[in-house]
Amino acid sequence: MDYDTCLRVAQAVGAIRLRCRVLCLNLAGVAFMDASGLRLLQGLQEPVAARGGGLLLRGVHGQPLWVLHLTGTNNYFGIGADASTSAPQPRPRVLPAARLSAGINKAS
Repeated sequence: MDYDTCLRVAQAVGAIRLRCRVLCLNLAGVAFMDASGLRLLQGLQEPVAARGGGLLLRGVHGQPLWVLHLTGTNNYFGIGADASTSAPQPRPRVLPAARLSAGINKAS
C-alpha cells in the first residue's frame, strides 16, 4: 500500500457510505506498506471508532506487520494473522494523527 494504491483505495471507500461498527480488511495480498498506508488505515478507522467500533486487520504479514510494530500502530488496530479468522478482537483505539506522524518520523 503505497501512495498510488492508497489513492485508489480511498476513492473506492469514499464511494461507500460506511455505517458499520467494525470494518475488517483482508491484507493477505499486501506485501508492502509505507506511511501512506498507515494514514489510510487510520482514516478508515476514525469514522468506525466514532461509532464505538474499530478496524480489524486480517492476514497482515511480512513488511506491513513489521511497519505496524515498528511504529507502534499495531496497538491501535485489531490484528489477526489468519485472513479467514472472523472472531472479534480486542477493541482498537483511535491513533491521533500527530502521534502517528511522530511514530513514523521516529522510524525514519
